[in-house]
Parts: sequence; C-alpha cells; structure tokens
Amino acid sequence: MQTASPGQLVLMLFDGAIRFLELSLQGFGKDDPAEFAQTISNNVIRAQDILHELDLSLDIARGGEFAQNLHRLYDYLDRRLMESNLDKKPDGIREVIDRLTIIRDAWAKMLTSQAGAAAQPQVLFAERGGASAPLGYTPVGELAVA
Repeated sequence: MQTASPGQLVLMLFDGAIRFLELSLQGFGKDDPAEFAQTISNNVIRAQDILHELDLSLDIARGGEFAQNLHRLYDYLDRRLMESNLDKKPDGIREVIDRLTIIRDAWAKMLTSQAGAAAQPQVLFAERGGASAPLGYTPVGELAVA
C-alpha cells in the first residue's frame, strides 16, 4: 500500500475533474434526451464538487496572492460549468478542461521538480502539523492508494 502526499492529492483532484468533464462531453452525443441531460449534468456536478474541494482547501492567509488568484479562477470555472450545464452547451466545459489541463500539467511539473530537489529548501511547500502541503493549500491528510 502506498500513500499520496497532499501535493499528489491535489493532482489527483485535477485528474478527476478533467475525467468527469470529458465524460460529460460524451453526453452531447446521446440520442435519448434523458441520457443526454443526465450524462452531462451528473458529470459536470461531480467536476464542480471537485473544484469546490480544491477551493475550500486553499489557505488564503498563507498562500497570499497565489491562493487568492486560484480562488478567483475556481469561481470563474465553476460559473462556466454552471452555464454550460444549464444551457446544455459544450463550450464552457471545453474551456474548463483546457484551463484545468494547463494547471494540472504545471502542478505535475512542480511536484516532479520538488521530488528532484528534495535535498534543497522547499519553496512551494509549507510544513504544517507534520504534513507537507503545497503553499496555498491546507493539508487534508494522506490518502492510501492500493
């Protein structure tokens, strides 16, 4: 059994949100109106739940401007998803996928850089309560990964 660091948990959340949004786009190809609406709505809502968790885990006091900017971005992405879900149009979903993918890829690169520089001072990670969490995020514990 392995555990995921708080930084890896954030990466997993980005991956989950993107996956749900990609599944929601599949709903636009459904012929049955109920399946069309449910596939889009259920998966958009799941992605919004993940965005809400990412937003709630931000530590604005310690993360400063970086955390504030992420908060504003998450709010914007949530509004775009809400509009797309209500209107049943894919444009906002595609935009959110594009933006989250950029953030996700940058996050993955940062984690890789941090792992490679483990012997150097941690600039983007802050020690709090024995857990190392990305600056701007509150650690949520460890996740066991089988």
